[in-house]
Amino acid sequence: MEEVEKLKQPDFMRRARGTADNGPLSADAVRSILPTLVEEMTDGIAIAKRLGANSPLLYVNRAFEHLTGYSRTEVIGKDCRYLQGNEREQPEIARIRAAIGAAEPVDETLQNYRKDGSAFWNSLSLRPAWVGDELFYVGILRDVSALRQAHIALDRVANLDGTTGCLNRQSFIQAAEGRFETNAETILLVVKLDVVSFHDLNTGYGFDVGDALLCETGRRLRDMGAALVGRMGANEFALAFELQDEPSADPTVKLVSASLAADFVVAGASVSLRFSIGYAVGRPVGSAISLIRNAGTALRAAKSDPLGGPRRFRESDHEQASRRVRMTRELKVAVANDEFVYHFQPQVDLITGEWLGAEALIRWNHPLFGSQLPGGFIETAERSGLLLDLTERSLTTVATFARRINAHRDKALRFSVNVSAGEFLQHDMAEMLNRVLHLTGAEPEWLTLEITESMFLSDTPGVMDAFQQLRQIGVGLSVDDFGTGYSNLRSLETFPVTEIKIDRTFVSELATRPARRVIVRAVIELGRALGLTVVAEGVETEVQRATLGEMGCRVGQGYLFGIPTDAESFAINLARMGSEAMDAPARALPVSVHK
Repeated sequence: MEEVEKLKQPDFMRRARGTADNGPLSADAVRSILPTLVEEMTDGIAIAKRLGANSPLLYVNRAFEHLTGYSRTEVIGKDCRYLQGNEREQPEIARIRAAIGAAEPVDETLQNYRKDGSAFWNSLSLRPAWVGDELFYVGILRDVSALRQAHIALDRVANLDGTTGCLNRQSFIQAAEGRFETNAETILLVVKLDVVSFHDLNTGYGFDVGDALLCETGRRLRDMGAALVGRMGANEFALAFELQDEPSADPTVKLVSASLAADFVVAGASVSLRFSIGYAVGRPVGSAISLIRNAGTALRAAKSDPLGGPRRFRESDHEQASRRVRMTRELKVAVANDEFVYHFQPQVDLITGEWLGAEALIRWNHPLFGSQLPGGFIETAERSGLLLDLTERSLTTVATFARRINAHRDKALRFSVNVSAGEFLQHDMAEMLNRVLHLTGAEPEWLTLEITESMFLSDTPGVMDAFQQLRQIGVGLSVDDFGTGYSNLRSLETFPVTEIKIDRTFVSELATRPARRVIVRAVIELGRALGLTVVAEGVETEVQRATLGEMGCRVGQGYLFGIPTDAESFAINLARMGSEAMDAPARALPVSVHK
């Protein structure tokens, strides 16, 4: 066994121990072995003596010569800082200097340069050695360039979006902060954009085509010469440009927009994409993230005005965004505290003046600012999802009031609640109406849901079924502001609506614009032919009332007949109409809580 162990030892160690193997390795043997051992090592070895601020080299091995390209005769007596080239500001160098000054060991990986100018990554280990009062350092150099590049490649992959090859959101932000915030001279342009109706593209063409469109979008954006390009969300991108001056921002944004104008040809399909674009420009010192945030704010403003083109950030955008955040917070409290009430405006027979129904208008009793009209908060409530919480409460409140008003009437008035597309699509409206009717004891014929014309454009599965279920329950369906949106006459035949409302803009110009008269008359005739009730909104003068009545429109609403009042005042005013009005035949009239 001893012979086996001896065979496992290096040959020079067996010889140094002696044939009798009777003692430790002698000092002379070590001195004879070390030069050969150090010379044959694959790592570079350098020995330097510390002399004041310098450390001239006393010895380098062959591996050092091979690694650096410098011969012994060229480097002996010189400080090895020449290997640093022009990269004297590397943080690793400062740490090495500090360690040498303290006579401590140090390990760092830094970039060095060979004699031919080529760079390599040097994994350097320095160890101090005292010989009497003199300090020497032994350095071990190893080329880790391949490993370093592998790590860089892995980091790069980790920082990229897998679909588009652009930076991911976090990497874009970090790169912007690191690259721009310390440069006081840079003018930074941040552009944010997203694909309009990308969800529909994914649904219509499939996710493979959707991903291919995103990939091609990323490719076009990377060709724009931006310093950074990132994918910030599902269909949102960002670019950062370094500009010479601020006036260059608008032409640069136009070039970005132009690069996306041509059709996208992917998977055999030619697709025309539309983009919303917002941008911000300024000096990024200490505020690169602020410019990114401002570009996002401008993008949201651009989305609300799809025909307005690219939107440059304005301070008013920030103020509006802050207001929306504050209002969202206050609305959450308002919903929890039930701070919403309803005012009712009568709808009447334009010939007899009989009250036929009412429109319920939601109001927010703000604890600080008082009664707030819906135009100031409904959009924020819908964007934040709070409107969904309001819907069932609105239906319940209006249904309860309808039951109170109609409890002792021979002919009932009809009331209803306006619902947005978002509410309609995210709620099971038929189930909700059944629940509300059961809770309040109201009859379904007393209620109507107002919908906008844009609902007709929805191809979401189940929309038609939901309409039909509501009609089977007995609830009316009214098309609000007919003629101001995406009027689709065929939809009036296809969808089971019971009423259309003529927008006030048409009514207000009946006496001054002949074209308006033609349109209003056509809508009235269309409603009559389809068996629909036609309601004219915004009737404010006797001339308007008489003109509409002559055209065959029997139902109107507006300040001519009464302003919106709270529930108690509405009930008192209705009682004053007398028994004749209360006994008149009821007509199906819608109400809206969002006006």
